[in-house]
Amino acid sequence: MKTMTCQALGGPCDLEHRAESADEVIKAQDRHLKEAEKAGDATHQESRDAMKSRWRHPKKSMDWYRDTKRVFAALPDE
Repeated sequence: MKTMTCQALGGPCDLEHRAESADEVIKAQDRHLKEAEKAGDATHQESRDAMKSRWRHPKKSMDWYRDTKRVFAALPDE
């Protein structure tokens, strides 16, 4: 199990996401940003927009995905 924060994934807060894989952390961050957007949390809107935009640009998306997986892999196990 490893932990990454919303901020480490490009968001504005220090909410921690714990998971066994980078993919699980990324999915948790996506859910978190969606929930924040629905709740009207303007501080997360820029990050949510960036995430939605990222997937429209495959090259940029894959660079972010690879970087996130690399950072996750380097984290210590809890």
